Amino acid sequence: MGAAIGEMLPLAIGIAISPVPIIAIILMLITPKARSNGLAFLGGWLLGLAIVGTIVLIVANTAGIATSSGPSRTVSIIKLVLGLLLLFAAWRQFTKRPKAGEEAPMPKWMRALDSFTPTRSLAIGALLSGVNPKNLILNATAAAGIAQTGLSGFQQAVVMVVLIIVGSLGIIAPVAVYFAMGDKAAKVLDGWKTWLAANNATVMIVLFVVFGVSLIGKGIGGL
Repeated sequence: MGAAIGEMLPLAIGIAISPVPIIAIILMLITPKARSNGLAFLGGWLLGLAIVGTIVLIVANTAGIATSSGPSRTVSIIKLVLGLLLLFAAWRQFTKRPKAGEEAPMPKWMRALDSFTPTRSLAIGALLSGVNPKNLILNATAAAGIAQTGLSGFQQAVVMVVLIIVGSLGIIAPVAVYFAMGDKAAKVLDGWKTWLAANNATVMIVLFVVFGVSLIGKGIGGL
């Protein structure tokens, strides 16, 4: 099980490093409904990762992709395709990157955070963690890898829980700072938001390239 966790951790960290969702939770934590909406967003994020990961894990186990001789051909092909998709996403991000001195435009829905309800916050959190292309690819890859280890159902569940927790650290951290520091948290969170907004494109390009190349390498190696 330790080997499975070690294999999955880089992917989980890739999920955790999500500039736009982190900026969203920070902005949410300075609204009048910070407590309820912040916790709801975090709950939605955890739920989104859990749903996608569980579905992929069940499908992969049902398909019987675990092998004793090494990576299955099917999983290797999937990794190769997903790696190519990430490289394509890196290219798209590079071509749309803001000019020097400009910040990447944020989604329009962020302007309405003040009017969010806990239900909407939960839904947005789930969508950003579960359906976001980068997270979807990394989460699905990690879940398929967990199924491929041939661990027992309980052990796979434990590894999946670790994946979800580590993949949520980027959202957990601002919420923890908010509740731990109270009024003093605003300055810290604002600094994080400013840095992320200024470096969003660079962070995403690097993530796409690193994980894209990694998945392509693993895919080719398993063929």
